[in-house]
Amino acid sequence: MADTPDPVAALSDEQCWERLRTQELGRLVTHVGNVLDVFPVNYVVDDETLLFRTAQGSKLFELTVNDEVLFEVDDHTDTDAWSVIVRGRAHALDTSAEVERADGLGLRPWIPTLKYTYVRVEPTSLSGRAFQRAPEPDRYGVQPY
Repeated sequence: MADTPDPVAALSDEQCWERLRTQELGRLVTHVGNVLDVFPVNYVVDDETLLFRTAQGSKLFELTVNDEVLFEVDDHTDTDAWSVIVRGRAHALDTSAEVERADGLGLRPWIPTLKYTYVRVEPTSLSGRAFQRAPEPDRYGVQPY
């Protein structure tokens, strides 16, 4: 039987950041008490942090109760795919200098709503996987004895 390469490969932190910079939509996971919530948010990479905008509401409230978050981003083509998970802490920007810098990054809401609050996700760890897509191997063909 020929050796075949592993169709799943771990990504280095640098490879994770490279991929995160190519996208603009991710999923923010918050955790308050026994409740987990997932929010789709558009984002931008700022150095080695993630930045998104939000309005007053459940997402912002949950981040003030528990700032530990997960942030997931992925993409795929017909031949490959990848997924990156950022574990970290999220906090609203509160100084005028931070907000002014964030305003210069070009992050705009996808929907016509006012989102005054910038939130920064500061990673505590990154993990990523790259996948080679191909048909499933034959499960019922002739098996070696």
